[in-house]
Amino acid sequence: MDGVLIKEGDIIPGADKFIESLRSNDIRFMVLTNNSMSTQRDLSARLATMGLDVPPESIWTSAAATGNYLTSQAKASTAYVIGETGLTTALHEKGWIFTDNNPNFVVLGETRTYSFEAITTACNLIIQGARFICTNPDVTAPGPQGVLPATGAVAAMITSVTGKEPYYIGKPNPVMMRSALNNIGAHSERAVMIGDRMDTDVKAGLEAGMRTILVRSGISDDAEIERYPYRPTMIVGSVAELAEKILDPFEDGHYK
Repeated sequence: MDGVLIKEGDIIPGADKFIESLRSNDIRFMVLTNNSMSTQRDLSARLATMGLDVPPESIWTSAAATGNYLTSQAKASTAYVIGETGLTTALHEKGWIFTDNNPNFVVLGETRTYSFEAITTACNLIIQGARFICTNPDVTAPGPQGVLPATGAVAAMITSVTGKEPYYIGKPNPVMMRSALNNIGAHSERAVMIGDRMDTDVKAGLEAGMRTILVRSGISDDAEIERYPYRPTMIVGSVAELAEKILDPFEDGHYK
């Protein structure tokens, strides 16, 4: 979502036409984000204010993927949760019970108000045997004065106290990609991942068996691309260039 369709609260030029080209050609799509703070309905409304018509069912967050993953592991169970409404809603809808009394899981998501008391509780519960799950590994998030510590940074602090590494659900874990594909009934061999980051988007797409398209409208530049031993299938300036290209594959199935 961020860096591909929108950036710093504004629509990326051509993103609306790209979404419309997918819809008018009956191409199923899912908008992914590692941000776990907002619900899909909230994000849909936010995109609508920018001129992007993306229904909630076409949005997949790391919070939704976490709820999906946890339920596949333990059905409805108990968890101590640190996060915002996007995460708590995703787990509530799956029937999870929130508690700080001997929960099966500690689930860490993103919030702008991390509580030292809550982090301390999480550390002790993990030491006592709760399994440690994180929505996403992002260490920083954009803030009004630069960067903000994000889920990955707080998880590292908990790990340093408990000695327990979390299992991250969000990108680059291909689990998030595969769950999104399942939601739209798509197979990885006939799917394309479009993202702006080499370390999360492209890596997750590759590991999920998808073709990958890197857009330069986010944060990846030539120097960043060269840091990694893998390459995307295609590199473009923005999704504005994809409305025609993505609908016109070569005979071998690779896109122009």
